Amino acid sequence: MKFDTIIIGGGLSGLISGIRLSKQGQRCVIISSGQSALHFSSGSFDLLNTLPDGNSVNNPIEAIEELAKQAPTHPYTKLGSNKFSQLAKEAENFLKEVGISVKGDARKNHFRMTPMGTLKPTWLTLEDHMQGENADRISWKKISIFNVTGFLDFYTQFIVDELAKIGTTCTTYLINFPALEHLRKNPTEMRSVNIARVFDNQENLDEFARQIKAENGDCEIIALPAIVGLSRKDAVTYLQKEIGKPICLLPTLPPSVPGIQVQQQLRARFQEAGGVFMLGDIVIRAEKEDNRISRIYTNNHGDIPFSGKNVILATGSYFSQGLIADTERVYEPIFDLDVTFSSNREQWYDRNAFAAQPYQTFGVRTDKDFRGLYKGEAIENLYISGAILEGFNAIKEGCGAGVSILSALYVADRISSK
Repeated sequence: MKFDTIIIGGGLSGLISGIRLSKQGQRCVIISSGQSALHFSSGSFDLLNTLPDGNSVNNPIEAIEELAKQAPTHPYTKLGSNKFSQLAKEAENFLKEVGISVKGDARKNHFRMTPMGTLKPTWLTLEDHMQGENADRISWKKISIFNVTGFLDFYTQFIVDELAKIGTTCTTYLINFPALEHLRKNPTEMRSVNIARVFDNQENLDEFARQIKAENGDCEIIALPAIVGLSRKDAVTYLQKEIGKPICLLPTLPPSVPGIQVQQQLRARFQEAGGVFMLGDIVIRAEKEDNRISRIYTNNHGDIPFSGKNVILATGSYFSQGLIADTERVYEPIFDLDVTFSSNREQWYDRNAFAAQPYQTFGVRTDKDFRGLYKGEAIENLYISGAILEGFNAIKEGCGAGVSILSALYVADRISSK
């Protein structure tokens, strides 16, 4: 099977690079083993919240030069400040063009709600999710929060308590009706995705709207856990129209309905642009000729190889086994690329669980063009993007989504410019 570009990994980075290249006329295939980290998304995309030294970042664009001093192998450092700024702006437009409505600006972080009710800085947030300009203030003083009876992955009281600290009063309500009772017969079924499927049904959504309208009181805005709109993008808009008040969504514990929505939207746009998406397949080995990847073999296709002019490795980090750690090393399992890690295992972690963990910065080494290195030499047609890259701590620095998106756009542009 011949393609212009083979993309290994069907998460945020792989899908974005695939859409970018497909829209430029390339024939692309994405080989995806299954779920990606998008299924655990909060509904926001971080760009850069904190520098490695712990200092907070308000304006990511202005912080890049200082980041380069502190983290010389960081993916943003390799991009450089000008390219970083350019790609951040392009990313905002890109998401909107593919049908993902977001609010935010790379020149000023805003704040989004966490499942625990606290406010955290971020870059872009899905348009119908709660957000604020500051860490200690949101726009509303009186909120009605509605939850589904028996849904345990949404901690209403935590949210009420945290919002009270910043001067917002919340009144809470529980919703129940027969379609939800059916789920409740098995407690393991009361998960966000299953509840969202209930509300994909028009009759159930109407009943939801009826109960909210009857009970919401004199609130300024209605807040719901993100459990609507799995298969219909207009669910929040429809509820707002029926109830007559603004509605915002709050993140839940995983699985994430908004994250699944984003993945579904990106996959649909990739396939509409002509891309081939192979779900449930695993790349097991590759062949190389003249310092180029020539063929790739997968579990499902046996001896039938994939061949392409270029390959993008976007398999993620430990979570999706893009990187694997054993007792002695951290390695990349498909191409055996060079990986940055400490030979002393005791230096992989900090005993303080809340400290920055060194293993989070381990990753595949690349040259300045994000080509993967093998024994110190760049493989000519193998590009690396996303969480598998070396040099950054997605959790402590708040930059995971930004690295995935910007590196995807960059490598796609490098390939298309050849």
